[in-house]
Amino acid sequence: GVLSPGVNLEAFSQAIAAIQALRSSVTRVFDCLKDGMRNKETLEGREKGFVAAFQESLHSVSRDLGELERLSNLVGKPSENHPLHNSGLLSLDPVQDKTPLYSQLLQAYKWSNKLQYHAGLASGLLNQQSLKRSANQMGVSAKRRPKAQPTTLVLPPQYVDDVINRIDRMFPEMSIQLSRPNGTSAMLLVTLGKVLKVIVVMRSLFIDRTIVKGYNENVYTEDGKLDIWSKSNYQVFQKVTDHATTALLHYQLPQMPDVVVRSFMTWLRSYIKLFQAPCQRCGKFLQDGLPPTWRDFRTLEAFHDTCRQ
Repeated sequence: GVLSPGVNLEAFSQAIAAIQALRSSVTRVFDCLKDGMRNKETLEGREKGFVAAFQESLHSVSRDLGELERLSNLVGKPSENHPLHNSGLLSLDPVQDKTPLYSQLLQAYKWSNKLQYHAGLASGLLNQQSLKRSANQMGVSAKRRPKAQPTTLVLPPQYVDDVINRIDRMFPEMSIQLSRPNGTSAMLLVTLGKVLKVIVVMRSLFIDRTIVKGYNENVYTEDGKLDIWSKSNYQVFQKVTDHATTALLHYQLPQMPDVVVRSFMTWLRSYIKLFQAPCQRCGKFLQDGLPPTWRDFRTLEAFHDTCRQ
């Protein structure tokens, strides 16, 4: 039967001898194949002699392999050696069925190692793409950028106000009203010409969500606060809301949140000609009763939702 944990040295030495015997018998098989049919009087005699020798060699391999498997069960298993410090002592607990702590620890350790490896790979790939995807500053000069970029996630309200005011001055046809009805988080009401209105919910200088409505639609609740939940009554502005949510995922540069907000507002400003610009692919103004609602993130060109594929 199987012995208690630890290594049975006598069985171990026998197993080594069995490995050597197995290697010898495998070598004899190849020797038999290499030599082929010996010189006999007739072809039939040569074939019979070869088949008999080959069968005998294979039988000896099978016998030695069976002996090795029997001995390997007697050897026992040494405890796994992992850099888990004193937790390795848990493997000495004989009641493995009731307290399988060590095996669970090993599994968690391997899992966290694998997670760390994959996270490192993902981080490298995302860092390669971040500037390519997000640094769409649309010709804004470096002079307008603040001298020092705050690195913390919670930025002072005054800094957020300055960034929004600067963006408001950049775009004459876009007006931005900033309010803080629920503490420090800012909420913006962006009015773009006489085309549409956008409610932007911010967390510090990071945009959480955005809702686009028509210029003549009501954007306030009954108690006078900005309505951040109900969507537009018009399908065209529901489409633009979906595209704006996609834009928020596209413009991502955590180290420079002001650039992200400016890039998003630059993209949003391109909707000033929502009902005037034809689709850049099909050349038509309407498709399925809707104008081109998609704006390319890089070129800001107009496309119908189906034409941009």
